Amino acid sequence: MTFIAAEIKNPNKNIGRALFLGTLIVTIIYVAANIMYLAVVPFNEIAFAPLDRVGVVAAEKIFGGIGPHVIAIMIMISTFGCNNGLILAGARIYYTMAEDKLFFKKAGELNKHSVPAFGLWVQCIWTCVLCLTGRYGDLLAMVIFGVLVFYILTIAGIFILRKKQPDAPRPYKAFGYPVLPALYIVVAFSLAVLLLIFESSFAVAGLGIILLGIPLYYLAKKAA
Repeated sequence: MTFIAAEIKNPNKNIGRALFLGTLIVTIIYVAANIMYLAVVPFNEIAFAPLDRVGVVAAEKIFGGIGPHVIAIMIMISTFGCNNGLILAGARIYYTMAEDKLFFKKAGELNKHSVPAFGLWVQCIWTCVLCLTGRYGDLLAMVIFGVLVFYILTIAGIFILRKKQPDAPRPYKAFGYPVLPALYIVVAFSLAVLLLIFESSFAVAGLGIILLGIPLYYLAKKAA
């Protein structure tokens, strides 16, 4: 949702509402799925599920021998839906950055269908490169570390802006400020440290990619 925030109608209401409802729905589904696992699969089988695939074990208990095929189909369907959202929304980030003169100007151009085609191609090429570099779990560790860094910076910005611009209009309210934002920073920072400890090579690689963005930023600014 935040990827396309600049293009949403009535953002003051719809962004917060969408974030709240989306998080709530996903949380309910996730908790319900785990309750189902506990009801169907014995604890020892959950603890020692092959390759930690508890969902496959649960599907075998429910559907029998075709269980793994059922769970595979469900995963594919969810993956296609996720890709659809991420691919289309991801390119809008480059488009908005280019409009703000923070990225290469070409990425801010729309084709005849009002789609940032150049941004989609850049995203496609970079995604293919990443897919050829390692396993999914390795890429996930690399990406999650970078995501956590930006989450921490974003939430820290709430404290900084409230101090530097106390009278600025704030259409979005930080629920539970300052306790919840501070707690979020502590938890996210702890997860980032754990990734650095247990997945150090991939976390450092993710940090390196982020740092590569600094010279690219100045190149884009110069080109603009």
